[in-house]
Amino acid sequence: METLREKIKNNKQICGTLVAMGEPSVCEMIGHLGYDFIWVDMEHGYISCKDVFIHANAARAANTPVIVRLPQNDLTVTKRVLDMGVEGVIFPMVQSAEEMETLLSYTLYPPYGCRGFGPQRAIRYSLDDPWEYTEKGHLETLRFIQIEHFNAVKEIERIAENPYLDGIIFGPNDLSGSINQLGKVYDPDTTKLIEDTIKVMKKHNKAIGVATGSTDEKVLKHWHDMGITMITSGADYSFLQLGALETLKTLKNIQK
Repeated sequence: METLREKIKNNKQICGTLVAMGEPSVCEMIGHLGYDFIWVDMEHGYISCKDVFIHANAARAANTPVIVRLPQNDLTVTKRVLDMGVEGVIFPMVQSAEEMETLLSYTLYPPYGCRGFGPQRAIRYSLDDPWEYTEKGHLETLRFIQIEHFNAVKEIERIAENPYLDGIIFGPNDLSGSINQLGKVYDPDTTKLIEDTIKVMKKHNKAIGVATGSTDEKVLKHWHDMGITMITSGADYSFLQLGALETLKTLKNIQK
């Protein structure tokens, strides 16, 4: 069976969904459904490092990889999440190649970067050789940044050249907001920023993703047809809400 890294390297179409609630059984239930990965979100909402740790264990029970979106530019949280041995991390709101290089350095041990030593779950609490992990094992972690500002698009060639970056993930709402058109994600100006980024990332054979709360087929097809291969759609709280609303409608209909 292909690993998530292998799927990304081989340019496979992959799909994930977002988990933002604290209850770990949600992660386990979604993990059994067949998604390629689960995106556990620390940027928005209230998930703590302890929650991420429990989510990672729940997802592992379902044999589904976890990618964690970290809080913006937080070295301590980045270190703790990496020491949990999650399959990948996402840095949000990156605005320049220089900022990206600093953030990626947090994920890499010397001589590649400045990550502090202290892996725990990542090496099965020392059942695995720690020095083998620091030499090459840590390089297997997937590293993504979100393209959410036009400044990052201006430096996309330099960003794409970094050998430790596995791919980018568009945040369309914030990207449109960076040009004072918040929410107008399909308008020409935002579309041009996305198209320019996709062209460069394809040239460098890097993963191209998008995060959308929508589960509408037309919306998802739009992103797919643009050349995006890594689509994260929906969220645990929206699935719960939509299911509850549909059940409520059914109950109200039969009670008329």
